[in-house]
Amino acid sequence: MQIATFGGGCFWCTEAVFQTLNGVSQVTSGYMGGDLKHPTYMEICNGDTGHAEVVQITFDENVITFNELLLAFFKTHNPTTLNRQGNDVGTQYRSVVFYENENQKKQTEKMIADLTEQHIFDRPIATEVAPVAEFYEAEDYHQNYYGNNQSKPYCAFVIQPKLNKFIVDFKDQVKPGFL
Repeated sequence: MQIATFGGGCFWCTEAVFQTLNGVSQVTSGYMGGDLKHPTYMEICNGDTGHAEVVQITFDENVITFNELLLAFFKTHNPTTLNRQGNDVGTQYRSVVFYENENQKKQTEKMIADLTEQHIFDRPIATEVAPVAEFYEAEDYHQNYYGNNQSKPYCAFVIQPKLNKFIVDFKDQVKPGFL
């Protein structure tokens, strides 16, 4: 099993997307990239700890590759906005790939170069590429947030439409229970 760590704005949306993929055995919401030890969600919300909201993905590379995860990551958030995803503003919502090794770093840099060359986005990609740092698991109520709160307005109006589009676009890689 391998680990990938991505920050693509609110971890509730990112977590919901990656939970649907074949080969992904676990998605854990948390914080990475800041200076404060054992931060809380309330401390992260202030935007001054340096942490990003991230998901740590455990995956079987024989079923889904890191590159396929990267493609899903880039297609499910706006990597061209600095420290912002939609209405969520602050460094905690930055687009970031925390690489585990040089191979992940090279694959991420190549993906960014390829997407840039193909003019997939209207503006330059602002995704940070940084070495993995200490991961702090978010509080329990953030884990499997969408799965546990589907009737809440944020889930119904923000996560569900994103998830519906993702499932259509990535149907060949989605676990049967999500189709």
